[in-house]
Amino acid sequence: MASTRKSRLRFSKLYTFGGIFKPSNAQRAEVSTSLGGPGFSRVVFCNQSEKHNLKPYKYSSNYVSTAKYNVITFFPKALFEQFRRVANLYFLLAAALSLTSVSPYSPYSLILPLVFVVGVSMGKEALEDWRRFLQDKEVNSRNVKVHMQDGKFETTAWKKLKVGDVVRVEKDNFFPADLVMLSSSYPDGICYVETMNLDGETNLKLKRSPERTVELDEETEFGNFQAQIKCEDPNPSLYTFVGNLEYNEEIMPLGPQQVLLRDSKLRNTPFVFGVVIFTGQETKVMQNATDPPSKRSRIEKRMDSIIYFLFTILVLISVVGSIAFGVTTKLSMPSWWYLRPDDTVSMYDPKNPGLAGLLHLITALILYGYLIPISLYVSIEIVKVLQAQFINNDLNMYHAETDTPARARTSNLNEELGQVDTILSDKTGTLTCNQMDFLKCSIAGVAYGRGITEVEMAAARRLGKDPRMLEESTIQEDESTGAGIEMMPMRQTGRPPVKGFNFKDERLLDGHWVHQPNPEVLQMFFRILGVCHTAIPEEDERTGMISYEAESPDEAAFVVAAREFGFEFVKRTQSSVILQEPGHNGQPIKREYKILNLLEFNSTRKRMSVVVKDEDNQIFLMCKGADSVIYERLGNGGKTYWNSTKEHLAKYGDAGLRTLALAFRRLDEAEYIEWNTVFVRAKTTIGSDRDELLEKASDMIEKDLFLVGATAVEDKLQIGVPECIDRLAQAGLKIWVLTGDKQETAINIGFACSLLRQGMRQIIVSLEIPEVIAAEEFGDKAQIAKVSRDSVRQQITSGLHQIELDHQEDAPLALIIDGKSLIYALEDDMKKDLLSLAVQCASVICCRVSPKQKAMITRLVKEGTGKLTLGIGDGANDVGMIQEADIGIGISGVEGQQAVMASDFSIAQFQFLERLLVVHGHWCYKRISLMICYFFYKNITFGLTLFYYEAYASFSGQVIYNDWYSSLFNVLFTSLPVIALGVFEQDVSSRVCLQFPALYQQGPKNVFFKWRRILGWMANGVYSSLISFFLVVGAFEIQAFRQDGKLASMEELGGAMYTCIVWVVNVQIALSISYFTIIQHAFIWGSILLWYLFLVIYGLINPLTSTTAYKILTEALSGSPLFWLMAVLVPVACVLPYMVYQAYLRMFAPQDHHLIQEIHHQEKHLRDPEMYRQEKLKSRQKTKIGLSARVEATMSMRRTPETEFYDQPHGTNDDHVALSNMREMESPLFDVQWES
Repeated sequence: MASTRKSRLRFSKLYTFGGIFKPSNAQRAEVSTSLGGPGFSRVVFCNQSEKHNLKPYKYSSNYVSTAKYNVITFFPKALFEQFRRVANLYFLLAAALSLTSVSPYSPYSLILPLVFVVGVSMGKEALEDWRRFLQDKEVNSRNVKVHMQDGKFETTAWKKLKVGDVVRVEKDNFFPADLVMLSSSYPDGICYVETMNLDGETNLKLKRSPERTVELDEETEFGNFQAQIKCEDPNPSLYTFVGNLEYNEEIMPLGPQQVLLRDSKLRNTPFVFGVVIFTGQETKVMQNATDPPSKRSRIEKRMDSIIYFLFTILVLISVVGSIAFGVTTKLSMPSWWYLRPDDTVSMYDPKNPGLAGLLHLITALILYGYLIPISLYVSIEIVKVLQAQFINNDLNMYHAETDTPARARTSNLNEELGQVDTILSDKTGTLTCNQMDFLKCSIAGVAYGRGITEVEMAAARRLGKDPRMLEESTIQEDESTGAGIEMMPMRQTGRPPVKGFNFKDERLLDGHWVHQPNPEVLQMFFRILGVCHTAIPEEDERTGMISYEAESPDEAAFVVAAREFGFEFVKRTQSSVILQEPGHNGQPIKREYKILNLLEFNSTRKRMSVVVKDEDNQIFLMCKGADSVIYERLGNGGKTYWNSTKEHLAKYGDAGLRTLALAFRRLDEAEYIEWNTVFVRAKTTIGSDRDELLEKASDMIEKDLFLVGATAVEDKLQIGVPECIDRLAQAGLKIWVLTGDKQETAINIGFACSLLRQGMRQIIVSLEIPEVIAAEEFGDKAQIAKVSRDSVRQQITSGLHQIELDHQEDAPLALIIDGKSLIYALEDDMKKDLLSLAVQCASVICCRVSPKQKAMITRLVKEGTGKLTLGIGDGANDVGMIQEADIGIGISGVEGQQAVMASDFSIAQFQFLERLLVVHGHWCYKRISLMICYFFYKNITFGLTLFYYEAYASFSGQVIYNDWYSSLFNVLFTSLPVIALGVFEQDVSSRVCLQFPALYQQGPKNVFFKWRRILGWMANGVYSSLISFFLVVGAFEIQAFRQDGKLASMEELGGAMYTCIVWVVNVQIALSISYFTIIQHAFIWGSILLWYLFLVIYGLINPLTSTTAYKILTEALSGSPLFWLMAVLVPVACVLPYMVYQAYLRMFAPQDHHLIQEIHHQEKHLRDPEMYRQEKLKSRQKTKIGLSARVEATMSMRRTPETEFYDQPHGTNDDHVALSNMREMESPLFDVQWES
């Protein structure tokens, strides 16, 4: 039985799928000798891990740690992080000085609050890192079977693995390290791998072992196994690998197909054997484990400036007080005999006033420290975490179909969501669904498929056609003229819907293709669809149906299309693909195509090819790729159908479809063997030039192709995209689209989602012009670059000149630029002109751009405009853009989770971006802005009373408040209300935010955090401090404090003044809040009540501890009517100017939210509809893009006599639908009749 299986395993001596025959001795000698050189020095002794215990072959252990700290480094590193904040550093200095005799406070009153604030932040860090540690511990403790000796495998923890160990990994388990696959449970040595944890891709990948190790599929066969691997050094590239395996005196090349990476999972395969090549931190996943870029919000950066400003004020008043104290000490101290100036300490020595003033400066720096809020940072952290929870739990951003909620992956940037100026968006999977449907095709010069795309429907609307007619008919080219548009009813085929296949054309379905002209070309077209791919078939054991795991939605659509046309892909082995296709008698038969070589697709090649041998021993090269790339490789006899195919491709592009061209060539045996020799040499090269050699080898065979046809798949717009773009535009946001699609497709998607519209003039910057094409024909790269650069500069300059001459406000411009042009436009001497042109255009669409160019454009907009940018995408190619933008949004799409993993926030659909920005962004921005302003207000109110009293006491350093009053001011008596403000405040409801999108512009214009507003709050704090101090002091010093005739002491004065300040700051926050909840009431009035309870409880403690607070309320203050009168009078006097100012604003200079609040709360839309109409008109920014702008432009054109085409009595149906949608967006709270 075993021998039978062994012979079956050796069915092929071909080095398949890597495209390799067994290398000859001559070829083996030609293997590159780059080993040992830079980047290619690793040597692995397979099954001999003991050799890796000593240098130079000693490598890192397999223990992995993602924790930021350990037991030794936690305190020094965490403390360093905390005291990088200037406020914490100041309070650390103050706490240290409190241990000296010059401190006005007891050490505990300064040290304990600092310990609390820093401790909370460090505790948060520790908790997060402890979770990482537990996660690491779980991973490092996972088990895997490792070969020990004599063919015996034992279970071992991952962390004990060494380079060279042979391991056995079972189904549905993760790979413990980077392995070279040796064999699997399948006879052909293949396995299926899920790489979601690495690149976010959910599709299964096919891996295969080297041909010579396939037979090692039993544990006992590894008893005498020894081999040597020479390969590249550890690096972060997930998709490349260069190495050789020396086994049984044979050298076999190793590539990415033979490597199983740590953290990927074995799927649909019972087991595999592999040898460890990289461990621990040297694995590719850990090499990629870099921290995301550090992003700080602009408000936080300005907050640092405010703290520096307050610190300057603190130093200034300290210096003033110290100078005054020095002068007083010199001039007045000698006459104060009761202070014994002849026997005093240095701080009060009239003989040395300079030293006295210097010592007083230290005292003052500590005394006035309450100008700087110690709890500000920790309060903001708490608020942002809670704000993030509201975003995470918003059901209006939950996508039930995929069970995906919105996620705030970082809470540091919540307020930035309300300040976005420019959105830079990917197209595929972001604006569109990334769920491809095979819709049309062109074969042998004939167009097939009568499906209608959303873009075609939008185009018909632009021509004034009723879109409802398109649901029952299709636009088909009049083949006789090539120009007319004929409406033809579609036949109902009765076929059930198939995911990925929306093709409707009875000429090709149900085997009717055999009756078409050139059936042999159609057959080859279908075979290319069924063979030229890397998809994996999966059969459902219950139903017997086959589904496909493909590396992209496009590829899955092609394989499904091949099946629906009768060429079903049913099985893949390591060396072949099996199709079930129609036989000569119409009955399905299985045909095997041996895969000799696979030339994989990448963004540089823009094509994929396979070399196959059919059952008749004919060798074919099958190729699919971008039409421009395929055209360059067509032979003289292969362009038979090019002209007609090119026309069809143009129409497919106009329809917003994604296209690929298909071609093939027949190879003779001798030509193939000669080419394969070159290919083997390139494959077995170990060095930096390997990719270049492989590309040259590919170019040798990918030539003289015969064009078969082209495919067209549709990537539909996501639900709600046009409406979302329209409302974002009304909120004043600019939207740029950055896509890798061709220009025609990008333009038509722009029309479909109303980024472009009829009448919008397009400035197209492209290198598809005669001058550049002529230069390319000569092949001189320097000349091509010069002509291209000059052309791009001229086109940009021309666009700027056109804008200067154009003074029509209602004639918007759109900039469309391709990736080739961006190569030169993003150069230092031209990028400013590009940006100047782009920001003056209503729409910007960049097509054919690379991932790097997306990031460069984002950086250009961010740095060039100085305004906040948001990048949004769903794929790995969007990661650079997402990380470069001020805010990165990842969409949980078909392309996996890599964009989400790199993002700051994630959503399931583009349509949720509106609510994330217009609602949560607006709220968070206003909450944080008001919260910080109020924080500084209350600290100035409190802190300056210390300065006034010191001046009142001849700058003696005397403190009016008990030490614990001061210490608990920020921590206990005023902290909870400001946190509630930051979490719950709403100037308007979420519904009103969406109905009045112009409110959003308060964020980009920074209305609530300008220096004028910040200084206004500070001035309010100065005023409140003056009133609180002088009103209380004036009331208490001119008359008896109590009925027994006693005057108030410093203790009573301090207690009364502190009580008034607690009332003032809490009443002020109550007046600042627009939206009250029971929590805010509890926190505000509870904080005041807590102060009284503290006075009672703390006053009962031994006077040695409570000092000046001993029974201060129960025996001194509570019996004084003046105390209670001041608790009412002072807050009223302090907040009165604020109330008058707010009343003035609302009456004579109202802001948008003031009017909306008044309308909403007093129902003035019923009593004063004209005011409501005026406010409604202001509620939307004047925009030149979006559905509303398109409808308004159409209506305007209809009113113009020259535009007779649009002069229809009732307008197109599309216009009325659009207007209807706009009306539906209006508030259901306001019953307003629209004018006809």
